[in-house]
Amino acid sequence: MRRKQKVKLAIIVSICVITAFFTGYFSSLITMLSWDVFSSRPIASWFERQNAIFFAEDDVDTLNIEAYNKVKGVLENNYYKEVDFDEAFSTSIKGLAAGLEDPYTVYFTPEEMRDYLEGVSGNYVGIGVSVHMDENVLLNVADVFAGSPAKEVGILKNDKIVKVDNEDVTNITEADLIVKKIRGPANTKVRITVYRPGTKEYLDFEIERRVVNISWISSEILDNDIGYIYIKQFDDDIAQDFETHLDELLAQGIKGLVIDLRDNPGGSYYQVVRIADRIVPQGIIVYTEDRQQNRNEQYSDERELDIPLAVIINGYSASASEILAACVQDYNKGILVGTQTYGKGLVQEIDTNFSNGGGLKYTKARYFTPSGKSIHGEGVSPDIEVELSEEFNTTSIEDIPHNEDNQLKIAVEQLQKAIEK
Repeated sequence: MRRKQKVKLAIIVSICVITAFFTGYFSSLITMLSWDVFSSRPIASWFERQNAIFFAEDDVDTLNIEAYNKVKGVLENNYYKEVDFDEAFSTSIKGLAAGLEDPYTVYFTPEEMRDYLEGVSGNYVGIGVSVHMDENVLLNVADVFAGSPAKEVGILKNDKIVKVDNEDVTNITEADLIVKKIRGPANTKVRITVYRPGTKEYLDFEIERRVVNISWISSEILDNDIGYIYIKQFDDDIAQDFETHLDELLAQGIKGLVIDLRDNPGGSYYQVVRIADRIVPQGIIVYTEDRQQNRNEQYSDERELDIPLAVIINGYSASASEILAACVQDYNKGILVGTQTYGKGLVQEIDTNFSNGGGLKYTKARYFTPSGKSIHGEGVSPDIEVELSEEFNTTSIEDIPHNEDNQLKIAVEQLQKAIEK
């Protein structure tokens, strides 16, 4: 009798455990999926292995999670054809990064990551333009290089690239991914569609890709022994090139110096620090600060430039250009002429440690000037504000005649006043 009671008790306990297990299992599924989504799924799928993404309860509204699962359920059951949820989910990862509303934080799929790394490390074969994303997240032509294929066909500064080989690229927020589409093997052709704001028209260009040899820096001596150095971009060798150009100008007896940073989108952080080190006195050049307020500071030594200096800036002077301009201004080492700079003062990092081969470029920290001002969203204000003559709005800086360049004229006038003191 006792044995039967024990068996009966064991059966009852087993049934209770199994019931509790399945009750908990289905309750948790229903909690994650909502009853409508759960009940719409085939019974066989109730017992399949499930994958889940976890958020802290306070991080994400439960209603948003239910909405996500609702969309998935509707598409799974009612969409007119079978859904590739793996592909759709990959796009939703992009949405997670895009939800930050930071154009510099981007998730790369495995294929995009390969393209991005190839574009960074490969030889430059392309059409001969420098570009950046404008305030509307459209790819803007910042400069058209002399002797380039783009120059030959008539692409102009400030054109907006909207299609590459008839593919709409206005929904791509990462400039490097569009640039990768433009580049390709030498002697092949690419079709570029641009929107030209000045005439409000769309124009198509068929351009032959070629090896583009770019000199990122040039210098000369202007009238009255004024040196002039134009830096297009801060590439990985620019600091040494700047030193060479500066030394040659000083050896020829210049009495003042103009550094032209107009349309310079930035470049290497460490290269611009080395250039600033040559100009400003001993002290902090720039520092970065992350979310935990950890600071990384860059300093200059006691060597400094000992002649009057003017720096020309405009709305396309960004990032590294702004670091140099702000540093000169904070130390009162020279005068800034032109217009407000772009206002990009963020540090990006790329995490490639993804098991699927993808990657994440994300903003890790902000730049701060020696005086502690954040550049981002603010830019650097000139000491003397001068708009470039409207007739040169679509002209590359190097193509503007010096005697017609009103911003350069003002910079030279200021230097001559300083020299005469």
